[in-house]
Amino acid sequence: MKKIVFLTPHDAEYGFSLAGVVQNVITQDEAEPKLRSLLSEPDTGLVVIDERLIRGISDERLRELENRWYGVLLILPAPERAVIEVEDYALRLIRRAIGYHVKI
Repeated sequence: MKKIVFLTPHDAEYGFSLAGVVQNVITQDEAEPKLRSLLSEPDTGLVVIDERLIRGISDERLRELENRWYGVLLILPAPERAVIEVEDYALRLIRRAIGYHVKI
């Protein structure tokens, strides 16, 4: 059976390994050598790489690596950080005092 490998940055260190797949935590500088290494292994069937890691690899080079390989290369979209809404101090006091969220 072919293995599934995830290449992620350090902020996703424990996410995929908990699901039982191989996860390599790497930096953007390590991405191309690690990708080349994985694509040369015959027992690797699927490589999923975080899109933040491939910013240093040109599109042509990425296509070249993918075309020479028999497996599937999937680029995982980077998670978007939601804008943290700052709660008004007065609303926090009211909610704490009466135990209910009031919309003003």
